[in-house]
Amino acid sequence: MTRRQGPSTTAIHGLPHRRPDWSPVAPPLVQSSTFTNPIGSHDEVLYTRYGNNPNQVDIARKYAMLEGAETALFLSSGMAATALAHLAMLRPGDHLVSSSWIYGGTKTLFDEEFGRFGITVTYVAPDEPRSWRQALRPNTRAIFVETPTNPLMRVLDLVPIAKIARQAGVGLLVDATFASPINFRPLEHGADVVISSATKYLNGHSDVIAGAVAGSNSFIEEVTRLMKLWGPSLDPHSAWLIDRGMRTLAVRMERHNSNGLAVATWASVHPAVARVHYPGLASHPDHALATRLLGGYGGMLGLELAGGGPAAERMLGRLQVITHAPSLAGVESLISEPRLTSHRALGPEGRSAMGIPDGFLRLSCGIEDADDLIADLEQALDG
Repeated sequence: MTRRQGPSTTAIHGLPHRRPDWSPVAPPLVQSSTFTNPIGSHDEVLYTRYGNNPNQVDIARKYAMLEGAETALFLSSGMAATALAHLAMLRPGDHLVSSSWIYGGTKTLFDEEFGRFGITVTYVAPDEPRSWRQALRPNTRAIFVETPTNPLMRVLDLVPIAKIARQAGVGLLVDATFASPINFRPLEHGADVVISSATKYLNGHSDVIAGAVAGSNSFIEEVTRLMKLWGPSLDPHSAWLIDRGMRTLAVRMERHNSNGLAVATWASVHPAVARVHYPGLASHPDHALATRLLGGYGGMLGLELAGGGPAAERMLGRLQVITHAPSLAGVESLISEPRLTSHRALGPEGRSAMGIPDGFLRLSCGIEDADDLIADLEQALDG
């Protein structure tokens, strides 16, 4: 049996190979839009918009290995990855069944844009197992879920959902951005396609916007076809930066995991915090499931402040180490209010239905020292 290579080795080297003498240790940046062609050749044309620039190819190969996929493709944003992954599987007149626990931007895409393509969407509460099968129609072609979810950090068991998808002959697409392939690999649990915002943990330095899709060769060929036509390819410099970030993915995730647990444990007993949403706490509804499925509980947590929106604004105004900014999963800790950022489009009623009240803060724990993060939160809350 061939020994399986560890994730850190994969993220750094891809498939290890003997380097020729005098070759660069750091990969070169191939900042070129086009490449010379052999005269009379019928081989694939190399063109950066086609996603076959060497920098694009290298990170796609590594990411596919990390997810356990046949192949992968990077695009210019996580939303581009989400959109093209679905459009590669769905056609006009098709029906999509989606978890109702999803990122606000994804829901807006489904609600406002998919109808223009003749694609209908039914939302299912994933904590009601029978509802998945009940939502299926003769024209259903795919199921979409997000796990862990944004921003309540709910964790889903994909195996029963994947079983329903297989029996119905539909595809299962999973956004696992909040886990990264270090903590969770959906394809190992029955998913057909995994989607990730590479802006987040894969890059990890808050300096790139990108997305990634991994799956079978035939599926990624269709995503690539759409990318060539719609144009959201990733530029070479961003690909080079993602490669740099991925090299420390595994060690960064160790610190994100430990910091997340430390901060969540501290916050769970602070009087100004009404509730903490973190799968590493025994109080979380999916704690047992997360312990069984995840390689780590992650660096993301939700904090509900007892004083609601006004208390959140006062606290945010006092933070010094933690930065008030949208996005997540960088080396620095970031905090935001979903009511004003990721879930703003849903409105107060829509957020309330999802369990996101005013005063809810989404905290992305970076890789700073945990004691400093806790001290910063404590002085901001006490003040």
